[in-house]
Amino acid sequence: MTATDFMSRYEQEEEALSLADRTRRLERMARFARMMDTAVRIPGTNIRFGADAVISLVPGLGDGAAALMGLVIVNEARKLGLPYHKMARMIGNLGIDAVFGAVPIAGTFFDVYFKAHLRNIDIILDHFEYDEHDLKTDMKDVTPRL
Repeated sequence: MTATDFMSRYEQEEEALSLADRTRRLERMARFARMMDTAVRIPGTNIRFGADAVISLVPGLGDGAAALMGLVIVNEARKLGLPYHKMARMIGNLGIDAVFGAVPIAGTFFDVYFKAHLRNIDIILDHFEYDEHDLKTDMKDVTPRL
């Protein structure tokens, strides 16, 4: 198999990706980003946080683990055919989140504010000209009721 054959086959697979399949993938990524960044609302406020902020409480490993989980979104973006410069921005968002999030205590507050995973989803949705409201990302609200 030559490089031309491989690229031809890759382009055919990319074209074969139906609109429904792309939408399904985008919905799955958006749900994952929401779980990582905004799954729980602090009662009585509009402040939301997710698994990223909770994982970052583990000293030394938490932010690295959250960044590695964020690479799942970058990999899906690659599979959907996102340009390299947009994927570089996405990796930059994860890097900023990991570096600044690694600062003890203040880094957790940074994780609550920065929301790298949602920023990355916005880059993908902007590329494919989707609106966030076009996707079905309903998740059960796990916020405690007072």
